[in-house]
Amino acid sequence: MKRKISRFVSERESELPGAMIVKLLKIAEESKDIISLGPGEPDFVPDKPITDFAAQKLKEGFTHYSPAQGRLELREALAKKLKKENKINVEPGEIAVTCGSQEAIFLALACTVDPGESVLIPDPGFLAYRPCVELLNGSAEPIELKEEEGFQITGEAIKKAIVNSSRTKVLIINSPGNPTGAVFGRKTLEEIADVAVEYDLTVLSDEAYEKFVYKGKHISFASLNGMKERTMSFHSFSKSYGMPGFRVGYVSGSRELIEAITKIHPYTTLCSPTVSQEAALAALGGPQKWVEKIVSDYDRRRKFIVKSLNEIRGFHCFEPEGAFYAFPRIDFKSGGKKMTSLQFCEWLLKEAKVACVPGTEFGKFGEGFVRFSYATAFGKIEEAMERVEKAVKRLKS
Repeated sequence: MKRKISRFVSERESELPGAMIVKLLKIAEESKDIISLGPGEPDFVPDKPITDFAAQKLKEGFTHYSPAQGRLELREALAKKLKKENKINVEPGEIAVTCGSQEAIFLALACTVDPGESVLIPDPGFLAYRPCVELLNGSAEPIELKEEEGFQITGEAIKKAIVNSSRTKVLIINSPGNPTGAVFGRKTLEEIADVAVEYDLTVLSDEAYEKFVYKGKHISFASLNGMKERTMSFHSFSKSYGMPGFRVGYVSGSRELIEAITKIHPYTTLCSPTVSQEAALAALGGPQKWVEKIVSDYDRRRKFIVKSLNEIRGFHCFEPEGAFYAFPRIDFKSGGKKMTSLQFCEWLLKEAKVACVPGTEFGKFGEGFVRFSYATAFGKIEEAMERVEKAVKRLKS
């Protein structure tokens, strides 16, 4: 246990890791000559009818609080969407609207995990999972995702991660995955379901990138036979509709768990912004062709960056099937010693003026990998890859 460095700061906060991604992105933001392939934020904006609708609602006075569970009209629309697109049959009362899906995940953990209990998290996986668990005084146990297995979660890996079955209550899964881009097929999900039943686990299924699937199709875990009652499903407008600043996400699950989330929501943000919920309603009700065009363009970027990285000495890039990240394994030396993920990212930022994120930001099993986001203009990705290739050629072993 680390000693507190200040009487003003809690031990809980002081022991949380500082995210290197924040430091790297700050540098990238302040230096205009740097091409940043770091942020996990889409570069497109919402369709104009969505923003026009939101602007009109502001003029009409939609500037007050909304119910903690979310506006009924939006939850009704979400119930229809979940049934049609995700094959999850829920009622509006089994949905809660939050400030992005990240808040929903935190609230769900607060409702399902007591101090000292364990949560199984994918590793490498979304960097916020572990801090959320630890802020609630839970124990985050990593499930190793292996490149040679396509970064899929296996039943064997889940069982291996369970330190104490009597204290392990929750399993977090993420498909399409951040940072790996892996998409879990039905066979993988069914294997996960078998273990969830065997160990009586509640499954938190993070599906923020559900629209960004380039091969096959997205399958929601809760749509599997018998899984709805033990699953909480998380979705977001941030990625799907280019609305990260609107702060609208939602979670569906059993009425008991949704009521628990609604009960504690007033003690975090109270509600998702009212005008943002109206914008979300417009996004659901409008034509979806523009989203499909965006995904098609991202697919073009995906193919280019993966091909480019695999043609550069020292990179081996798994082909992601979803999300908008490339997560290559690296093999570079400096001064005769193999560079760590962090050392390589710092070197690349200095020598190539290209920002990416070290794999260790996503867990201990992320060492040896780096993450490039292709949620930026195609021309910038082209220039970034040229810079990377030239810099790597100058690198002496």
